[in-house]
Amino acid sequence: MSAEVPPETILEGAKRDFARTRRRERVSAPASREAGASFLFGSDPTNRLVAPEWPQMAIPMLLIPIAIAAYNLVIPHTLAALLAVLGAIAAHLSRLAVRAEETRQMETGQRMIAMGLAVALPMFLFGSAMGVWGSSGQVSWFDCLVAVATVSLLATVVQSGRLVGVLASQVSIWSGITCVASTFGGYFSLAIGVVIAIVAYLRQREIDLLLREKVESDQRAQTRAQEILADYEETGQGWFWETDRRGQLTYLSTPVAEILGRKVSDLIGRPFSELFNLTEQSGEGERTLAFHLSARSSFSELAVRAATSDEERWWSITGRPTYDTFNNFTGFRGSGTDLTEKRRSQEHASRLAHFDSLTGLSNRFRMSQTLEKILLAPQVHHRACSVFLLDLDRFKQVNDTLGHPAGDALLKQVAQRLERVVGKMGRVGRLGGDEFQVILPGKIEREQLGHLAQRIIESLSQPYSIEGSRVMIGASVGIAIVPDDGVTSEALIRNADLALYAAKDGGRGRYHFYAADLHSDAEERRQMEEDLRDAVSNGGLELYYQPVVQTSTEKITGFEALLRWNHPEHGWISPTRFIPIAEDTGLIAPIGEWALRTACQDLSRWPENVRVAVNVSPLQFANPSLPIVVTNALASSQVAAERLELEITESVFLNDDEGTDQMFKSLKAIGVRLALDDFGTGYSSLGYLRSAPFDKIKIDQSFVRGATQPGSRNGAIIASIVSLAEALGMETTAEGVETLDELDLVRMLGCSHVQGYIYERPLSAMNAAARLSTGLMAIAQGPRSSRAARQSMLRKVVLDHGGHRYNAMVRNISQTGALIEGLWNVPPGTIFRVLLADNHAVTGTCRWSSDDRMGVEFSMPLRLDEGGRIAAVAGKPPVTSDPEAVVQRKVG
Repeated sequence: MSAEVPPETILEGAKRDFARTRRRERVSAPASREAGASFLFGSDPTNRLVAPEWPQMAIPMLLIPIAIAAYNLVIPHTLAALLAVLGAIAAHLSRLAVRAEETRQMETGQRMIAMGLAVALPMFLFGSAMGVWGSSGQVSWFDCLVAVATVSLLATVVQSGRLVGVLASQVSIWSGITCVASTFGGYFSLAIGVVIAIVAYLRQREIDLLLREKVESDQRAQTRAQEILADYEETGQGWFWETDRRGQLTYLSTPVAEILGRKVSDLIGRPFSELFNLTEQSGEGERTLAFHLSARSSFSELAVRAATSDEERWWSITGRPTYDTFNNFTGFRGSGTDLTEKRRSQEHASRLAHFDSLTGLSNRFRMSQTLEKILLAPQVHHRACSVFLLDLDRFKQVNDTLGHPAGDALLKQVAQRLERVVGKMGRVGRLGGDEFQVILPGKIEREQLGHLAQRIIESLSQPYSIEGSRVMIGASVGIAIVPDDGVTSEALIRNADLALYAAKDGGRGRYHFYAADLHSDAEERRQMEEDLRDAVSNGGLELYYQPVVQTSTEKITGFEALLRWNHPEHGWISPTRFIPIAEDTGLIAPIGEWALRTACQDLSRWPENVRVAVNVSPLQFANPSLPIVVTNALASSQVAAERLELEITESVFLNDDEGTDQMFKSLKAIGVRLALDDFGTGYSSLGYLRSAPFDKIKIDQSFVRGATQPGSRNGAIIASIVSLAEALGMETTAEGVETLDELDLVRMLGCSHVQGYIYERPLSAMNAAARLSTGLMAIAQGPRSSRAARQSMLRKVVLDHGGHRYNAMVRNISQTGALIEGLWNVPPGTIFRVLLADNHAVTGTCRWSSDDRMGVEFSMPLRLDEGGRIAAVAGKPPVTSDPEAVVQRKVG
């Protein structure tokens, strides 16, 4: 068997995950005495009936008769002397009984016989001797009674505490003297003595029984209390301590010493303050403990930190001073409990109240506190700050496609990126969902705020890796500044929110500063949302159809269904305005389902070789019920599935997962055609084209416009897309073709289909049916070539020709030219220096003139600003490589 390991070694080696109760060593209680033992033995713990001093009673039994004989000058009566000597001898021989009780285990009956021989017999003999002597007439009865009383008193003293011994000696000695005077009286008194002894014994036995029961009950209560306290200490729920008047420990529970990594014996005699780490405690707490100890006042539930090095532990201690019977201070006595878990729970609860449990960022409450603290700063210059409100673009799509756990993982990564970008400039918080807030204290220039917002957007728009999937999202930022945009937290947050909505309405992925006109824009948006809900419910939306023409045959092969809204008060509203609202409010789902049903119903009335294309939003595509919706629409209209074409944008591939592939398989299983819409304008790679079963690629109109302009690269891009589609066995449709030269270009580059104003504008369902009734042939009609987008205005300019200056007026302007009036009959080819603004001039050539109007072509294209306007007339210096313009700027 292995050697037994001491408990201290086990505790030092590893912490137990259970409580092992160790009872305190009990002090052995004295053996419980029999009932009536105090009557028999008195207070003698050895339970002896005969006192060890009893043999010495032989001396007074001899000396007292000798003293009486000498006093009376007589020789003692023979019989009296013989009885007295026999009594003394019997008393002297009682030492045998004493020795027997010491060395032998004797029963109570045997002890009673020994007591009768050792105590009762000598006393009876002595009493009889005194009675015989008094009866002889040699001495007076008074002397004999004095002798008997004296010996009786001495016997009582020797047998003190042994009630049965006292009774036996008294009854025996007085019975002995009584038997001489009256035999009946002597024996009667002896009987009475025996009865009294029995009654006294029974009474004492009852008293002993009650006393023993009380003692045992008290002992059980004390034992139970000790065990409970031991359990309380050793399970770690609490502990006890005591100090002397100098503040040094005189008692300490063992578990406390074990927590501190020390032994109780090492801590006894050490200052009570050594148990705590007061240096890392708040100053208030340290002074409080020191105050109570020095003032000798009671304290309760005082939180202190334990003097542990491996982990942080906190205790709650309670103590009170102690005093002796003379009211002298003797120290402190108290208890303690572990506060560690409670403090951790409180800290956790406090963290939950101030921090977001998912991202670890400050929550709405803490961000509100931070903002209020800045706005209520005592000094005015400390109240300046800026607030960013951020909203993630396309985050809902991640939740819908990958699930909420993936969305949570994405939010964590977004929080990390935000903290990296903002750094120490401000505080980042999550308000809930995909909405974040940034508070930047101090006065910061708008330009710096714009740069920070742009860095945030760029950082959050980078790809994410979530559960093995590549995820792309964006962000929009609204900015409000104190005190320009408000001096209260409510006003500031409201205005930042309005700026955020403006950023999202502007196309998302951008930032926007608050402006006063955003209030009216917000009200207009709210009203438009209500009107859109009414239009969806009451059938206020319509579908218009734009023909799709095959380039080789110039025949209409199908139509694209386009959503239109004719507002009862505001007239036709552009889809670019109400579609984002529909997506934000969730109306896009019922609108998309209605569009599918309506397009199929209209398609059922058209020729069978004509198709219809319906746009499917990413939210619809992410809905698992989309195949059922498509199937029901085809079934109710009795239209062949191959006549329906679903146009899907690249954004559905932002979360390329099994759900996306399964949706494609389900749609192709129905038999519908799939077209990739707005190709080249999204954020995805070309990898999805390897597996996505598209039948057609639609080239976005942004590549078509300007493709015929000198130096444009759009033609090369279109040619590449066409080559890619042909290699994959797909058709191509060029969108937004408006001029004959654009039509010639896309036909030359190999586009199989064309869609745009060059053939037809979108038609209502009735007009589309009427158009089809005239045949499928389409005739291209439109301008020969396109020109740059023009900006209408009424602006005064100065024309410089040969040193002569002329005042004129610009009616419209583009990057490449302008319509100017004010000079009559200007010959074509005339060159002017056009002063568009102070120190901003550009060279222009008159290409045509009519009366007081002429068309001027600029030698170099003008630069556009961020809003798409001509920078020169928007108050910003144009960037141009025109050397004459540079010279003119320097001279000015």
